[in-house]
Amino acid sequence: MTGEKAAEKTPAVIKVNLDWCKGCEICVAFCPADVLEMEGGKVKVARPENCTKCMLCELRCPDFAITVE
Repeated sequence: MTGEKAAEKTPAVIKVNLDWCKGCEICVAFCPADVLEMEGGKVKVARPENCTKCMLCELRCPDFAITVE
């Protein structure tokens, strides 16, 4: 169990490929922790410390523009 607790405390690394992002806002709508927001027609990781690693942004992105590590 110690390994699992350590993994939970590791901050998420959220990467956005802005070349692939079409600005559809689906990721923003699905994020339960209000981590993402739109800026200049593209998604921006505004509050990475709030990320719960639910991966909904990555799973719902139709353009595969977001990865969560």
